[in-house]
Amino acid sequence: MFEEILDQYDLPIELKYLPIIESALNPRAVSRAGATGLWQFMYGTGRMYQLEINSFVDERRDPYSSSVAAAKFLSNLYDVYKDWTLVIAAYNCGPGNVNKAIRRANGKRDYWDIYPYLPRETRNYVPAFIGAAYMVNFYDKHNITPLQIKMPMMTDTVMIDQKLHLQQVADVLGVNIEELRDLNPQYKKDIIP
Repeated sequence: MFEEILDQYDLPIELKYLPIIESALNPRAVSRAGATGLWQFMYGTGRMYQLEINSFVDERRDPYSSSVAAAKFLSNLYDVYKDWTLVIAAYNCGPGNVNKAIRRANGKRDYWDIYPYLPRETRNYVPAFIGAAYMVNFYDKHNITPLQIKMPMMTDTVMIDQKLHLQQVADVLGVNIEELRDLNPQYKKDIIP
């Protein structure tokens, strides 16, 4: 799914590794600052990229919707910086912090030149991204074995036209509610509005 969406926006496929660093691929992850979901969107950024966030739904936790929003955000950042390491840094700490680091580095626009002027977390972020990409591509060279996926390989979408509880859907489809929750992390209270 990440690859398909990144490809739609003509972005490097390698950006699919960002959610590994952002959330350890956990759609329910929440940072100390309140960033939420696979791509760790703050509330304001999520709203800016048309993610629905209310009492029942938080699309920052929706794998598909948040991936589309992340692709748009990354594309917009690339339009500004024209350098992927700066884009990745700005994704982490925000364009304001990257712009401030560029000013402090006398206008240099190379990640390693602005590195000392970035927030500490961001200084580790680009190397962590590079490390995640390496790990995913060369795990076998280091005796790392991937775990088997516990989620179903095939799923489908059920369209509804009235408010439902996930338990109702689970009962009709004969599916475990835990599995439905895992497939629909955007629903905060098990209610589909």
